Amino acid sequence: MPTHVLAEAHGDETGALLAFLEAQRGGLRRALLGLTDAQAAERPSASELSLAGLVKHVAETEQGWVETAQGLPHSIERDQSTWHLSFRLEDGETPAGVLEFWEGVAQRTEKFIRSVPSLNDTFALPEAPWYPPNARQSMRWLMLHLIEETARHAGHADVIRESLDGRTAFELVDEERAGRERTAGE
Repeated sequence: MPTHVLAEAHGDETGALLAFLEAQRGGLRRALLGLTDAQAAERPSASELSLAGLVKHVAETEQGWVETAQGLPHSIERDQSTWHLSFRLEDGETPAGVLEFWEGVAQRTEKFIRSVPSLNDTFALPEAPWYPPNARQSMRWLMLHLIEETARHAGHADVIRESLDGRTAFELVDEERAGRERTAGE
């Protein structure tokens, strides 16, 4: 990981998990820095993955998991016939719009996780052939799963971005930092 996650306040496990999730989100967001919408939608490898599609997928997945943990129906339903749509922009969707959607999801995730009395609290997993019957998981598991999911796709994003224009995650961290410093100096 090319950034350092600041230590949480002593004993703030929730804060630490949220900080690590945000660090992985940052890696995915940075992969889009300076790209046109067309570049963000390109699929430069044998994979069907694009940077914009990865952001959309991770945002939808995070939202779905948090809704599951809250016992709510999913705002965006996907099944085998529509799963592929979570990985690509549809008519009218833009990288900026997907990033904005994800920002809202991230805010709702943090609000929810900070509201649970304990990371040991559990929620029911949906019925699926890959989960045991009547399975439950903790909020801690939810956070670790979101970190895992986001990190996996942030790694994909690193490869896709480097395939597009040769820019690496380290260069993008520097570019983002320089942009923040310029903005602060204005």
